[in-house]
Amino acid sequence: MWESGEMTSLAFVSVAALSYLLGSVPFGLIITRLGGAGDVRAIGSGNIGATNVLRTGRKELALATLVLDAGKGAAAVLLARHLFDNEALTAVAGASAFIGHLFPVWLNFKGGKGVATFYGVLLAAAWPAGLVAAGLWIALFALTRISSLSALIAAAAGLAAAWLTEQPAPILLLTAFMTTLIYVRHHENIGRLVRGQEPRFGAGR
Repeated sequence: MWESGEMTSLAFVSVAALSYLLGSVPFGLIITRLGGAGDVRAIGSGNIGATNVLRTGRKELALATLVLDAGKGAAAVLLARHLFDNEALTAVAGASAFIGHLFPVWLNFKGGKGVATFYGVLLAAAWPAGLVAAGLWIALFALTRISSLSALIAAAAGLAAAWLTEQPAPILLLTAFMTTLIYVRHHENIGRLVRGQEPRFGAGR
């Protein structure tokens, strides 16, 4: 028989590993290849996320990438919560899926910037905060046409919303962890934003 501590450790390791593998599925790359748009890493920013997929001119492929990248994060969180009803394990699942997207083993650990997966994880883990972040990104992108700026502001707003809605400590830590990594992954974009050189979507680079 498993001791309670051993079972807890096994659950954490299993949730982390399976969620990472789920998050590491590079849907943007798979979808563009299946859709006949080639290797998305060879265009635009070279990113495998939905915004760069949109640069192929195939809106349907970008939408599919957005939904699936968000969906894999949400699926990891919802599955862990359903199976274990433990907020710490739920946070581990979300963080692992998010890391999987950023550092997928299948692509030599070179993945996306995590924006869609962030929204999927947050919507599943703390839907009020997720709605704030996703809704703000949509509004800001429509207004500015600058994806990175929209993502950075929306991520910070999602963290604030998680705190204001008094989410459990593991979920709050998960949100802070993901927000921090989004800022780290966007460090080049932040530099261009500071210099006023970040391009607007559709305006060329």
